[in-house]
Order: sequence, then C-alpha cells, then structure tokens
Amino acid sequence: MKKTYPICIAFCSLLLLGSVTAQKNKAQQIPSLKEVFKSDFLIGAALNWPQITGKDRAAAVLIPQQFNTVTPEDVMKAERLHPVWGTYDFSKGDQLIAYAKRHKLQVNGHTLVWHSQLPPFVHRIQNIDSFRTFFTDHIKTVAEHFSGKVQSWDVVNEALNEDGTLRKSIFLTKLGDQYIVDAFKLAAAAAPNTALYYNDYNNEQPAKRAGCIRVIQELKKAGARIDGVGIQGHWHLGKVPFKAIEESIEQYAAQGVKVAITELDINVLPTKVTGAEVGQHFKGDAASNPYVNGLPDSIRQQLAADYATLFRIFLKHKDKIARVTFWGVHDAQSWLNDWPIPGRRNYPLLFDRQGKPKSAFYAVIDAKLKK
Repeated sequence: MKKTYPICIAFCSLLLLGSVTAQKNKAQQIPSLKEVFKSDFLIGAALNWPQITGKDRAAAVLIPQQFNTVTPEDVMKAERLHPVWGTYDFSKGDQLIAYAKRHKLQVNGHTLVWHSQLPPFVHRIQNIDSFRTFFTDHIKTVAEHFSGKVQSWDVVNEALNEDGTLRKSIFLTKLGDQYIVDAFKLAAAAAPNTALYYNDYNNEQPAKRAGCIRVIQELKKAGARIDGVGIQGHWHLGKVPFKAIEESIEQYAAQGVKVAITELDINVLPTKVTGAEVGQHFKGDAASNPYVNGLPDSIRQQLAADYATLFRIFLKHKDKIARVTFWGVHDAQSWLNDWPIPGRRNYPLLFDRQGKPKSAFYAVIDAKLKK
C-alpha cells in the first residue's frame, strides 16, 4: 500500500497555517484598542500560561493586535518564582518577557508582596528574622532579575481591609506596619528605573480610598518612592460606581501619583460579594448561572453601556491615567468563570470565547471616536 502520511501532514499543516492567517486577516479588519487610545494611555491584558506559550490561538491573534502592555496572571507570583527557600525558578517569567519582547509589549510585574499564592514554606517560618530574610531576599532577587525588563511593578497587592485599615496578613503579623515602606524601598533600590505601584480592589470606595491615600502619604513621608496606585476594577453589571471611580482618580492624582486601572472586568452574573477577595467561594445552582446559552440583548446592551461610561471617565482624566489593563483577553479565560462560584459561564470582557469583538468592544471604541 502506498504511504500518504507525509502528504497528509503537509496538507494539515497548510490548513492550520491558513486558519491562523485567516484569523489574523480578520483581526486586522477590526479596530485596534492600542491604536485608538495610543495618545491617551496604554491598553493591556492579563495573560495566562497557554497565552504566553501561544497555545491559545484566539489570544495569539488578539494580543499583539489589540494591546501594548501585558500583566502575568500567575507566573511572577511568589509560589511560582520562589517555590522553596533560597531557590528561584525564573523560567516561566522569562518566557513572558521573551513573548513581550517579540510583540513589542510592555510588562507590568505582578506582584512582589501579596498574602495569597505564597509558597508553602513561607507559612512554616516561625522565626521573625528568618521571615524578614525571606521578605528582603524575595523582593531584591525578583526585582533585580526583571530590572530593565518590566516597566512597572505591583509592589504590594491588597494590603487593606474595606475600612481602610491594614489587612492582618502574614506580612503585617510578622513584620509590623512598616513592611509596606520596606517593600517599596527594597523595590526601588533593586529596580531604580521601574515604576512602582500599590494595587488593590475596591480602593475607589471612600473608606478604602482614604486608607490607600494614607499609604501613599506614609510612603512619601518615609522617603520611599511610589509612582502610582492601581485600581483593580472588578466591577458588577449595572452597579459600576462611576462617581466613586472618578473621585478616586482625582484624589489619587492629587497625591502626585499616576493611576492605573489594573484588572478591569465587569461581572454579569449574580453574586453575593463585591471586590475580589480570592479566598471567598460559594456553591452555585442554576439560578446563579443564568446565561449558559448566551447573553440576552438587555444584558449585552448594559455591559456595553457600562464599559462606554467607564472609558469616557478614563478619557476625561487621561492626563492622570497611565494604563488600563483588562483581567484577561477573552471571556473563556476569565477568572470569573470560576469565582466566587466555580463552573459558571461569565461574559466580563470585550472579546467572546472565540476571540470575536462584542458590542462592549465597539462601545469602548466609540467612547473615543464618537465623543
């Protein structure tokens, strides 16, 4: 029998190449967020591992076409970079840097100090001096390794309670309230040309905003450099706090720092929580997952309207905003499919599960082009 495997392989390869090329050509026919907003602020997305490695075909087309900055979802968190005491694994973080370099993307490092996603050994450290050694060595080693490769760092992430007081995290318990100042000073010394941010959710709300402003003021009083505040922007359909967001942009800028919208998405599903406390989880039922077969027109229109209003606010204050980053490239990737209730079907971003632009995408474009 005549063997035809090489012919089949070649034919399949051509089909795959043709499919990717067709996707790229189709993507080039839609507006580009990074081009539309190039004179206003950077436009970014958070990337997961399949996207960094090119296995997400829809994202592989969208990322270089739509965005000019990226944030890693996980590969720069302590549990990935620093799995055991004194041992670092930069391989995945370096792959992200290489990916960004190939596609001319800026990188926001996420994150140097966070109470969640720490390596297990950290929770076993009893001695205060040993914990401080971990804290100091981690910030210094990671920030130095990526110095000149990332353009900004979320130095400290989610250190505040909703009332603006300091969260009783392992860092506060072990090191006291000086740890935020220490973290920023260490990061500044290790990465002198990198913008340094404090990042949190719900810090557009008045009480938490006041706490965030105190953090900025205390850092400056201590002689530590802080360049910006990240407002994560995990908001809810029809309940986006537009007034509080605008007030926060103005008040943070008045402290002499830039504002970044760092993890933007709009949850369209019923939820019992606000913000983004990753430790919160609930059981769901059919009523909590109402859109398994797609979004009704009314919900789609509300999502578009909410995004349009947000971007009109961002454009109004473009002199104060450095970056707007979505927490994900498309709906299939979104963490909101599994938080706070696992296994749901959410629609929080501008691109659908196939990477196609939604009406919310065009509403964002129109916020700029049809002012």
